[in-house]
Amino acid sequence: MPTYDYRCDVNGRVVEVSHRMSETIANWGDLCARAGVEPGETPAESPVHRLATGGNLISKSSLGSGVAPPACGTGGCCPAGMCGL
Repeated sequence: MPTYDYRCDVNGRVVEVSHRMSETIANWGDLCARAGVEPGETPAESPVHRLATGGNLISKSSLGSGVAPPACGTGGCCPAGMCGL
C-alpha cells in the first residue's frame, strides 16, 4: 500500500500513513487513528491535508543494494543516461 504524508492545519505536525489510493483522510482524529499515534490536545475534527509527496510504495526489492553504481568510464555524462560499459 502507498504511504502518504498529511499535515495538520492546527498543530503543524506531519504524519505518514499508508492507505489505498482511493481513500482520503480529512481530519486529525482519523489520521491519528490510522497512524496509531495519540492525538494530544489537538481537536479530532481539525482538518488535515495530504502533502504533494506523490505516495510512495516501498518494498524490499525497491530498497536497492546499498552500493553505488560504478562511475561512467568516459568521465562525463553518458548521452543515454547509462554507461555503455
